[in-house]
Amino acid sequence: MNPAVFLLVSLCCCCCCCLSAAQEEIKKTESEDRKCQTSEGSCYPDLCKLLKDFGVMEEKLRTTVEKLGVMETQLKVNENQLEEVKNKERMKVIFSAALGGNGHIGPIHHDTTLIFKNVITNIGSAYNPSTGVFAAPVAGVYYFNFFYHAGGNEVKYISLFKNGQRMVTSSDHKSSGDGADNGANAVTLQLEVGDQIFIRLMANTHVWDSENHTIFNGFLLKQV
Repeated sequence: MNPAVFLLVSLCCCCCCCLSAAQEEIKKTESEDRKCQTSEGSCYPDLCKLLKDFGVMEEKLRTTVEKLGVMETQLKVNENQLEEVKNKERMKVIFSAALGGNGHIGPIHHDTTLIFKNVITNIGSAYNPSTGVFAAPVAGVYYFNFFYHAGGNEVKYISLFKNGQRMVTSSDHKSSGDGADNGANAVTLQLEVGDQIFIRLMANTHVWDSENHTIFNGFLLKQV
């Protein structure tokens, strides 16, 4: 065969092979593009993967934000509960007041609420020196006591009341041979907010004070 003809035939065969390989590669690329377009829309394969990963990250971020919202709500609840506990711990109720004056009160023909005007301590301001009444500012267990001094030639009868109900009493009979008497009593009471505690001098009896001999005290033991 003529060398020139042989060379021409060889070149033609080589070109055909290269063209066939190129066409196969183009078909493969078009097939992958169609798959990507079918599943993810019109995009390049790397971009499709990037969008898919971004969608996953976005969902994780949304879940994290929701969890943070729940944690923030719980934190506020815990802060409020802690503040309530602190307020309870800070609540102090303590009072001490003397009858005041220099002399006796009574005998009077009717029961009389004693007004202890000489306030010594009144932490929490629950005791009212204008009325002689203690009003519970918080629910809890309280301790109260009273002490009195009186002349021996008169009847002594003093009681502590809760909302009009007599709780404890201290009394002594008249005695011509006894120049003076002293008495006292104490009680622990569970009170609700607004419950009132006061001391009454019973009718036809008397009490005496000078230099804080006759006194009314109380304080909060525990909130409930």
